[in-house]
Amino acid sequence: MIAKITSGRSTRHLITYLYGPGRANEHIDPHLVASWDGFAPDPGRDPDARAAKQQLTQALDLRVNQARQQGRDTKQHVWHCSLRAAPEDRPLSDEEWAAIARRVVHATGIAPEGDPDGCRWVAVRHAGDHIHIAATTVRGDLRNEKHWNDFLTADRELEAVEKDYGLHRIVRGDRTAAKRPTRAEQEKARRTGRQQTAREQLRTTVRTAVAAASSPEEFVSLLDANDDVLVEVQHFPSGDIRGYKVALASDTNGAGEPVWFSGSRLAPDLSYPKIHERLTTTDTPAPHRQANPWHQATAAAERIPHRLDQGDNAASQAHLAALGETLDALTLVAPKDLRSGLHQSATTFERATCSRIRPDHDKTRALRSAMRAILRQPTPKDGAALAILLDAALLAVIAAARWHEKRHHQQQAIAARQAAVPLRDVYEQAATAPLTALAERKPPHATAARHSDLVRQTLPQHTDRIINSPAWEALITALTDAQTAGHDPSRLLQQAADERTLDDAHSPAKVLVWRIHRMSQRPAPSPRARAAQARSTAAPRRVTRSETTPSTTLPATAPARRRHR
Repeated sequence: MIAKITSGRSTRHLITYLYGPGRANEHIDPHLVASWDGFAPDPGRDPDARAAKQQLTQALDLRVNQARQQGRDTKQHVWHCSLRAAPEDRPLSDEEWAAIARRVVHATGIAPEGDPDGCRWVAVRHAGDHIHIAATTVRGDLRNEKHWNDFLTADRELEAVEKDYGLHRIVRGDRTAAKRPTRAEQEKARRTGRQQTAREQLRTTVRTAVAAASSPEEFVSLLDANDDVLVEVQHFPSGDIRGYKVALASDTNGAGEPVWFSGSRLAPDLSYPKIHERLTTTDTPAPHRQANPWHQATAAAERIPHRLDQGDNAASQAHLAALGETLDALTLVAPKDLRSGLHQSATTFERATCSRIRPDHDKTRALRSAMRAILRQPTPKDGAALAILLDAALLAVIAAARWHEKRHHQQQAIAARQAAVPLRDVYEQAATAPLTALAERKPPHATAARHSDLVRQTLPQHTDRIINSPAWEALITALTDAQTAGHDPSRLLQQAADERTLDDAHSPAKVLVWRIHRMSQRPAPSPRARAAQARSTAAPRRVTRSETTPSTTLPATAPARRRHR
């Protein structure tokens, strides 16, 4: 059950609306189900509905008029709360709705139970699934009722109502989500032929600029460079930036002026202070020229599931924010046919990047630095680098959903699960071409047979899924390429399997292809290093005291050490 609370100035207008046909003739049999004293007039059941509306309005406004006669401020004295049940809920009786209305006005402080000076209110039912509570916020002692945080208190009470009445449990947030577009904004977008409202379009633009910028100054410059966006920056007397606001160049109000949005109105984490903190905390020198930023970003993304399991909530929240920036940035470098799906995934995952936990952005320097380097270099043409990074990002998004679920962040967990769906489609599409190219270079049958035996020996628990996968031929080629480059296929396969569990992988063969492909591009170990690796592998394992059998006797004293020259 959800509540929507608004305020107004005219009791008469609200009562006329509640007992009228509605904006779309949706009001069916409007009638009173409860009131402050149980004796309020009911225009829905009175033969003279017009007179009853006037009587009800006068009764509700009695204290308002008394307060006005004493010169008290009574502006915005109308309190309007609509309560709507979920579509799958059972029909509630008038008596049940009346009891729920009394609980809500008590919880919000409008009319506490047992308070004779509580505000006057009525509950009107239009249809089976919702009611409206109309109240005037002047108490019996003619003081204005201070109903602070009424939405939160009503929401908490409705959560208890759902439990007590066996109703559908609504997924509730923590007030960290970006504000939804208003109905007026949505109607305006339809009239102008836009797919998104101005607020949503600007939010995407600003998030992408944050993902691409390496400093607060560059963030402002990137917004300035966008011809579709107007930017206005506010400064302190010292000259430092205090804040910013943006508007679409094509979005104007009735007077022909731009419709401005501050960063905090777009999303809580897009205020300038938070953007400044994020960009200055993670401002690092560019990676070394010889380092491959795609490999660095992939390695950092692959570590996110492990980081989320470490118990450091501040660092975990920062990694999720960096993962969201990664998805935003990839929409700039991905092929055009992949950008729509990436944008959908990034927009959905945005909700999973915010919670009440304050992020420690200092822990995400590696991923952010690598992504900014990617944006400043030409994108590889083979597509393998993008597919590898998307594979790592997909598993990180799935891990993010589990992390939020453990902390009862319901909205964030749902958003992460929903974001994984289009991201998986984008990954499958991006992986098709490089996998096909690898499969077309399938080595001779004898080499394939050796690699098949190698997989059976190294990964017996995953052998069937790997060998029977469509990506099997690509994996054979990846192992052959690694061996040609001087790597030991057996050791490389084991390292690829140990990097991260394959149990939750959608296709273990594809995961191994990308890991081996990435690791084989590193310099192969020298003969001396391979000899050292062989000695470490062949070295006998030390037997501990706990592993000895009962019949084994240990010497009473340790033998004297040999003296070496």
